Amino acid sequence: MELRKVWAVYYSATGTTAKVVRTAAEALAERLGLPMEERSFTRPGERAEVLAFTAADIVVVGSATYAGKLPNKILPDFQEKLRGNGALAVPVVLFGNRSYDNSLAELRAVLESDGFCPVAAGAFVGRHAFTDELAFGRPGWSDLEEIKTFAGKITEKVSAGEITPVQVPGDPASPYYVPKGLDGEPVKFLKAKPRTNLSKCSNCGACVRACPMGAIDPKNVAEVPGTCIKCQSCVRKCTRGAKFFDDPAFLSHVAMLERDFQVPQENQMFL
Repeated sequence: MELRKVWAVYYSATGTTAKVVRTAAEALAERLGLPMEERSFTRPGERAEVLAFTAADIVVVGSATYAGKLPNKILPDFQEKLRGNGALAVPVVLFGNRSYDNSLAELRAVLESDGFCPVAAGAFVGRHAFTDELAFGRPGWSDLEEIKTFAGKITEKVSAGEITPVQVPGDPASPYYVPKGLDGEPVKFLKAKPRTNLSKCSNCGACVRACPMGAIDPKNVAEVPGTCIKCQSCVRKCTRGAKFFDDPAFLSHVAMLERDFQVPQENQMFL
């Protein structure tokens, strides 16, 4: 098999997954002596068209973990808009220091169904989208060096012609993780949406452009008529700190995560 290009493809609402996927793809491209091309799969317009690859490509495909799986509102696009056509793939998921549960197994299975051959896979720790109290600063320097070393091992595998599908832990068909509050009981915040501090908001539209669901009204950014997936993109990317969540169930869940998942988790890689 003669490879000709390395691709970085990612759903990354807050930028953490993009950083990891880009690092892995750049390292692969350098070691294989190939060009690298990057495609975001985050905003609605970026997911509008099919991305088709060939058997001469190796594609690092990444997503954040939402409740232990792939984001359910983005999953159909992973299933319908990526075409492997025999390309090699490296599925990558990010998780905010709790657990990636079944997200990596799900992404691996989706890519295989899309016509890719997943030859390696990884689950990496990144700052939790909900709070800076979990995995703040990650991926850091040591994480990125670990990713580069991983890319070197992938290079050795494919250069040796060992094109065997990678196996990863988890069950793609398992249900989503059920969020819990401080009292240990399940909490529901599906209808929670971001609020806007109007005294800080300049109506610049940064949140509108960032939203992966196109859920925010561009004429009045305080209104969210569309589906919110709690990705925190609008909160993280508002330059004035005007966006926030105040749903009690959501805040209780965040407080539980901050209390129970402080111990730094390790990255996991599979060849």
